[in-house]
Amino acid sequence: MELVGQNGVVRRHPLLLTLTLAYLAVIGVITLGPQPLDPDSTSGLRLLIDHISNTPFTAWISYSLVEFLANIAMFAPLGLLIALLSGARRWWAAILFGFAVSCMIEFSQLFLPTRVSDLRDIIANTLGTALGVGIAWLITQHMHAHSGVMRKRE
Repeated sequence: MELVGQNGVVRRHPLLLTLTLAYLAVIGVITLGPQPLDPDSTSGLRLLIDHISNTPFTAWISYSLVEFLANIAMFAPLGLLIALLSGARRWWAAILFGFAVSCMIEFSQLFLPTRVSDLRDIIANTLGTALGVGIAWLITQHMHAHSGVMRKRE
């Protein structure tokens, strides 16, 4: 089952599509479900971050930074999956898709009493999508180069 086609473009695959849709559902549950973290300063995560940031070398670590980086990490797999589905020539469409999904989430959160809509989330989510697209590009380049080496050996 070959995933790399001509010019390093990854072919659409039913399993990849299923995985992408499942991951989108997970993002939906995480971002639109009730806020799991306690907003007061006694939550476990806030206490851990406060403890970690007590040294001069880690004073820059904050809850806001951790949340921003978590949003990037959550959307990187989405960027990877969408880029693999859409192909190398449509990398921009994968980033646009991540941006659109993020905008829809933040708009929906305006109407959810336990959620807070934030422009920084759109920025972080789009950065995460772009990171995932970059990872997809690296993977396809590696696979394409490797498939060329394998063909030369035959």
